[in-house]
Amino acid sequence: MKQTSVVVYLAIDAFLPVTGKAEPGLAGFLETLGEHDIPAVLMTARCRLQMDEPVRRLRHAHPFIAESGSGVYLPEDYFHLRVERMVRLGRFVCLPIAQPQPAAAQALETLSEATGVPVVTLRSLSPRELAQNTGLPPREAELVRQRDFEEMFFLAGADEEAIRRFRAEAQQRKLVLREVPPLWSLSVGADPRPAIKKLSALYDRALHGHAATVGLGAPEALEDCLQGCDRVLLLTRRSTAAQSPAAAGGRVRSIPLPAGGDWSEILPLLTQRG
Repeated sequence: MKQTSVVVYLAIDAFLPVTGKAEPGLAGFLETLGEHDIPAVLMTARCRLQMDEPVRRLRHAHPFIAESGSGVYLPEDYFHLRVERMVRLGRFVCLPIAQPQPAAAQALETLSEATGVPVVTLRSLSPRELAQNTGLPPREAELVRQRDFEEMFFLAGADEEAIRRFRAEAQQRKLVLREVPPLWSLSVGADPRPAIKKLSALYDRALHGHAATVGLGAPEALEDCLQGCDRVLLLTRRSTAAQSPAAAGGRVRSIPLPAGGDWSEILPLLTQRG
């Protein structure tokens, strides 16, 4: 592995829609990072199978963290290190953070019974029902439910009080609920922070020194997945976005999303110290 002083953790979902075109300049930016020997770790709420095609299309040769911090996926022989607890999933090796999907499925069933809130899992739907209820093309809809860690579901006609009860019981049981309307997901142990910490430790071992972790994403990514980074750059779509004075000298900084697809101006901000 080539020496680097920084590893970028890019929350990609806001810039690479499930359907539609990628943010202008994204592919070129990743290519530029590669030319500067800066690894870009993609962070996503999508599952491994959903990431397979984007990874190929973007020619991405670095790890990604999927299912909202459920697992760290590495290309074959990415680190020439002995790493415990790695498992092979498809064409990747994975460092699990959450428990496997069957544990999530069992936890969801138990949670539904305990709260009296009925759920409909995506795995229980026919292909036609799946496409209709998710609003996705059939192939993409099928990939959504084939997850390694999370269980995806709908709440069947639950009112606000039922949802509140459902959330509270899940929290009591230390289960991770995530709402992406109209879908919900449940996992047992997903957390982006230990995912970043464990992957960062592998980079440090491979590099024989510490590489700073810099998060990059849309504003909502700060809470969703970038809290574990040393520094964070938030890209706002407001063309005249003003940087918060409180954030300017701190760990988190807001900058406008580059106009015209030219992300090159971000590069110096990634590598600067402090």
